[in-house]
Amino acid sequence: QVQLVESGGGLVQAGGSLRLSCAASGRTFSIYAMGWFRQAPGVEREFVAGISWSGTSTYYTDSVKGRFTISRDNVKKTLYLQMNSLKPQDTAVYYCAADRTPQRVGIRTYEYDYWGQGTQVTVSS
Repeated sequence: QVQLVESGGGLVQAGGSLRLSCAASGRTFSIYAMGWFRQAPGVEREFVAGISWSGTSTYYTDSVKGRFTISRDNVKKTLYLQMNSLKPQDTAVYYCAADRTPQRVGIRTYEYDYWGQGTQVTVSS
């Protein structure tokens, strides 16, 4: 069992930066693939970025490539999402998620087993 708690969201102007964190409890964090998803009002939850258990493989949705960076610290049991050059269309609730299948980095919500409660990111124009 893993519990995930996101933090770091807030209000930022377009072009600004935010760093999201996701703190995990439980001893098996280091063997889980992890991902960030986001959900805007009236829109399905969508994949943003994913990282393998070792941190050696990362994946991004096209709209955030070159602007967002996912990383993890397995000693601190923390997942990060550095978001730069933010745009109003990045406004959403951001969720971190854990996948018990370490060999893959899923891009679909059903591939993840544990979810945090979400943190709001609002980008003003």
